[in-house]
Amino acid sequence: MRTLKVFLGWLIGGLLVVQLVQIKVPEPPKAGSQDEIKAPKEIMALLKKSCYDCHSNHTRWPWYSHIAPISWEVDSHVRDGRDWLNFSIWNRYSEEKKQKFYKGIAKSIDWKMPPADYMWIHKDARLTPQERQAIKTWAQSHILKEEKPY
Repeated sequence: MRTLKVFLGWLIGGLLVVQLVQIKVPEPPKAGSQDEIKAPKEIMALLKKSCYDCHSNHTRWPWYSHIAPISWEVDSHVRDGRDWLNFSIWNRYSEEKKQKFYKGIAKSIDWKMPPADYMWIHKDARLTPQERQAIKTWAQSHILKEEKPY
């Protein structure tokens, strides 16, 4: 029993010490409404529900995102998500890059996004198969057909 108390004391002490290591989340790039992606209302609602926390400047920071070491993981997810794709600055991307994103969205929406660890806590971000298909169909509708050289 004494060993358990010592262990718990060290664990609690360690958790308190790591609170001193705070992550400074960088300000997202300034963007206006003209920079944001435009999509049909239904698609925008799905993107905002399931994608915007990591892939936009409109991240909702829950209470636990300020507690280390969880804050480190949340910060990493948001940084990586914005670095890969930021819907808030969509219209700043080149057409070539947008094509890459549309293909990536169509490919990853079935199995990769949103990530499982995100959905454990954010139950409202879960997408039904029909919602996933709607996003996939929307993304595919924007992929330009490549002409094959003769």
